[in-house]
Amino acid sequence: MPDAALPVPTTSAIDGAVHTPRPHESAHKHVSGEAVYIDDIAEPAGLLHVALGLSAKAHARVTALDLSRVRAAPGVAVVVTAADVPGVNDVGCMGKGDEPLFASDLVQHVGQPLFAVAAHTRDQARRAAALADVTYEDLPAILTIAAARDGARTLVTAPMTLTVGDSAAALAEAPRRLDGRLAVGGQEHFYLESQIALAIPGEDEEVLVHVSTQHPTEVQHIVAHILHIPNGAVTVEVRRMGGGFGGKETQANLFAACAALIAKKTGRAAKLRPDRDDDFQITGKRHDFEIDYKVGFTDEGLVTGVEMLFAARAGYAADLSGPVTDRALFHADNCYHYPAARLESLPLKTNTVSNTAFRGFGGPQGMVAAERVIDEIAFALGEDPLTIRKRNFYGVEERNLTPYHQIVADTIIPELVADLEADCGYWERRAVLRAHNARSRILKKGLALTPVKFGISFTATHYNQAGALVHVYTDGSVQVNHGGTEMGQGLHTKVAQIVAEEFQIDIAHVRPTATTTGKVPNTSATAASSGTDLNGKAAQNAARAIKERLAAFAAERWGVAADAVVFAPGRIQAGGQSMSFPDLVRAAYMARVQLSATGFYKTPKIHWDRAAGRGTPFFYYAYGAACSEVTVDTLTGEYVVDRVDILHDCGRSLNPAIDKGQIEGGFVQGMGWLTMEELWWDGQGRLRTHAPSTYKIPACGDRPRIFNVRLLDNAPNREDSVFRSKAVGEPPFMLGMSVLHALSDAVASVADHRFCPQLDAPATPERVLATIGRLRARAAGA
Repeated sequence: MPDAALPVPTTSAIDGAVHTPRPHESAHKHVSGEAVYIDDIAEPAGLLHVALGLSAKAHARVTALDLSRVRAAPGVAVVVTAADVPGVNDVGCMGKGDEPLFASDLVQHVGQPLFAVAAHTRDQARRAAALADVTYEDLPAILTIAAARDGARTLVTAPMTLTVGDSAAALAEAPRRLDGRLAVGGQEHFYLESQIALAIPGEDEEVLVHVSTQHPTEVQHIVAHILHIPNGAVTVEVRRMGGGFGGKETQANLFAACAALIAKKTGRAAKLRPDRDDDFQITGKRHDFEIDYKVGFTDEGLVTGVEMLFAARAGYAADLSGPVTDRALFHADNCYHYPAARLESLPLKTNTVSNTAFRGFGGPQGMVAAERVIDEIAFALGEDPLTIRKRNFYGVEERNLTPYHQIVADTIIPELVADLEADCGYWERRAVLRAHNARSRILKKGLALTPVKFGISFTATHYNQAGALVHVYTDGSVQVNHGGTEMGQGLHTKVAQIVAEEFQIDIAHVRPTATTTGKVPNTSATAASSGTDLNGKAAQNAARAIKERLAAFAAERWGVAADAVVFAPGRIQAGGQSMSFPDLVRAAYMARVQLSATGFYKTPKIHWDRAAGRGTPFFYYAYGAACSEVTVDTLTGEYVVDRVDILHDCGRSLNPAIDKGQIEGGFVQGMGWLTMEELWWDGQGRLRTHAPSTYKIPACGDRPRIFNVRLLDNAPNREDSVFRSKAVGEPPFMLGMSVLHALSDAVASVADHRFCPQLDAPATPERVLATIGRLRARAAGA
C-alpha cells in the first residue's frame, strides 16, 4: 500500500530554514512535563535500585569493611565491591588507572564510593548503604591549593608551559612593572537532572545503558572495561539530559558502570540515581585556581611582557585536569597581545573530589587572569580600564601572534567593542556614575565593559570529528541521528534545521532521534562548543550524499544534467519539470535508489604539539563583549546588577532564538560563578555547600534589571563552518566577567579609584565588604 504523501510547502520558503528563529524541538515537552528523561522511562519488571556507600574520610587506609548489616537489610538483592569487578576497576577518562569504580584499600576524598547496594526500592537501597561498618586509619590530607603548593607539589598530570618571546627580559626592561595573585573559586554544575543511569542486561554479554552523559562513546568504553567485554556488546543511549555543562562529560562514567555491573551480575535491570547531596560529594566541579602574575608595561599601558602561573586544585585523580589547565593557558591572553609571555600550569593533587570539565573548560579562569592584569595596569596609570583594554587588543596584520604561536587572523574585537561602547553609551554613563558616587555616601555604582575571544575546537585534535546517519523514508519524512547529545542547548533543533535546509523540506518532516552508539560509533564528547560545528557538518554531509543520488535519478528521469536539478521548497525542479519531494523519494525508491547515508566531518587546518607548546589548536575564534552596571551597598557588601548590554558574535546564526537563549543563560551562569557560587570544604575535607540550602546559584531576582542582548550583524564566519555560523555554547559564559569588574569599579570608588581593589572571585557580599574595608584602610594610611 503506498504511503500517504506529506504536505508540500506552498510558500517560497520552508518552515525551519537555517538562520531563522525556531523553538527548541522539545520546548513544548519541557514546559508541559512530557519530555522523557531517564527517570521517566517505564521501569522494567524486576528493576533493582542502586545506592552507593561513600567514604567518610578525605585520606585514609580502609582497614576493615564489614557489609554484613548491609546485606541483611530489608529488600537488598546484592552488594558489590571492587572484588566483584570482572574487568578493570577504573572509570577514569585518561587511562591512568587512578580513578577506581570502588575504592578498596585506600580512600582519597570524602564521598568516594566504597561499594554499591541494590534493593527492591530506592529507599531500601539508600537505608542499607548507611549500615556499613568501615574502619579507617587516617592519613595526612591535602585539601587546599595552598597546602598542595607548600607541600610536595604532587601533580595529577604533566604540566604545560607556553612561551613566546623572552618574558624575563621583557619584564626586566619594562618601564613599569607589577605583580600579584588572583584567587578564582570553583563551581558546582547544578544540572537540574542529577547523574543517573539505567542498565538493562541483554543476551550473552550485551547490555543497554540509558545514561545522562555528554560522551556516550566514553561510557561505552568504560562499561566494557569494567565488565571485561567488547565495546560492541555495550550500547549507550541518550535522548536528552536535564543539563550537563561539562559535568556529564566524564562524571557519568561511574554511575553507568555501577548500574551495568549490577545488571549483568543479577540479570535484572538496575537504576542508579544518587540523592543531590551525594551527587555533590561524588562528582567533580569547576577547578578553583590561584594565579600568580607579573606584567611589564609602558607608560601608555601597552603590555610588554607577562608571566603567569596557574595553580589548580585538581583533586585526587587526573580526570580532565590536564586539558582544563592547558586551556586556561590558551585563554590567558583573552583579546590581548603579549609580545613576550611565559604561561605555566600546575595541576595539583588534593584529597578532594577530582575536578572536571565545566562550561569554558579552563578558559574562563585564564580570561579572568587577563582581565585582572589589564585592571592592574589601568589603576597604576589612572586610566579607565576600557581604554587600556582597547590599546592592547590583537591587531590584524601585526601584533597577532598568540603565546601558543597561532596567528589571530579573524579578529573583529575592536569593531565589536566600539559598536557596543557606542550603543550602550559607555562614556556618558561613566560620567553619570562618577557624579552619583561623589554624592552618594552608601550606595556606590560601578561600570565595566569586558571583551571575550574564545577558541573553538577540541585541543585534543582527534576529537574534532563526527559522524551522522540520515534516513529518508518513502513518505518523504526524514530521520537523523548523530553523535552529539542534547542537554537543552538546542543541538537537535539546529541539526534538524540543517537537514531541512539541505532537502528544502519543512522541519516538521525531520525527526532527530536519540543518540546511540548503536547507530553512530566512536563519537566525540558534546563539549568544547563544537556540537553543532561537528555534528551539523556530518549530518549535512549525509544529506548531501542522498541529495546527489536523488538529483542523479531526477536528471535521468527528465533527461537533464544533474546540476540542472534544483531542490526548491518542498519540490524538485529541472528543465520545466517539477515533482514534490515525497513523490520524488517514492519514485526513487521504486527505482532502487539508496535513501540512507552516513556522513562524516573532521575539522580542517588544526594541529597541536603539546610538548613544543606550538600549533593551531583552534579552527576559529568566537567574540563578544558585555557592559555591566551594578550598585553596591557599602555597609553590607550586598549588590544588584542594574543593567547589562551584550553584543555577541555568532557568525551567521543558525537559530537566533536559541543562540540568544544560550547567551543569556551563559552570561547568568558566568555571573553566578564569579559572584555568589561558593564551594566550601571544612578541615576534614567534607563539602559543606552540598545542597540548594547551602550552595546558591542565581535566581530570577538576581538577573539584570535591564538585560539587552544583541547578535553581531553581517559577520559570517570567515572559516567554512556549517552555513558560516559560530559556536555559542561556551563563549557567552565569559561575558559574566563584566559583572565582577563592575563590582570592582564600584568598590574602587570608596578610595577614589586610587588602588586596584584586587577583588577575588566569587565576589560574595562578604568578600566585597572585606575588600571595601581593606581599601578604606589603605586610603587612610596613604
